[in-house]
Amino acid sequence: MVLLTTSEEWQRQSSLLLQARPTTARISVKYNVPNLQSAKYQRRKKFTKAIEREDKPTAETAQPKVPKAILCLKTYDPESGVCLQFKTDRAAEVGRLINGLGKLGRHMAALPQKTEDTVMEDAPPVETTAGQDQPAATSTDKPSVPAGGGGGGGGKKKKKGKK
Repeated sequence: MVLLTTSEEWQRQSSLLLQARPTTARISVKYNVPNLQSAKYQRRKKFTKAIEREDKPTAETAQPKVPKAILCLKTYDPESGVCLQFKTDRAAEVGRLINGLGKLGRHMAALPQKTEDTVMEDAPPVETTAGQDQPAATSTDKPSVPAGGGGGGGGKKKKKGKK
């Protein structure tokens, strides 16, 4: 089992493994949120209370550790025995990895990759010609205002203070 250090490396390696063996390789996701009421964390509190009675100041008594939730991602192929693992407790990275699982799922389903640039079939094609001049604006035309309402300040003027 290989424990990778960065999420980008795990995604790249998993993508390569899924492209090589899309029918057998699988991704598993495990999210662990620790229960603060469990006996494991209650024992720690009892231990710190015993230390406090001895009146020995330590770093642990000053600020107890708060358990963190952990996301564990594994890509496993039983035929070759390859297991890629990545663990994280960073919230921003968890969101990014969950969104990236869709891309890896396309490899597992043996679907082609999505193209980002899509062509709208209902829109008429844009024709541009370099030789034609555009009509000049006349003095009676009003200047065009953007849909956002201008955004150039305006509004009420501030009053100046007395000297």
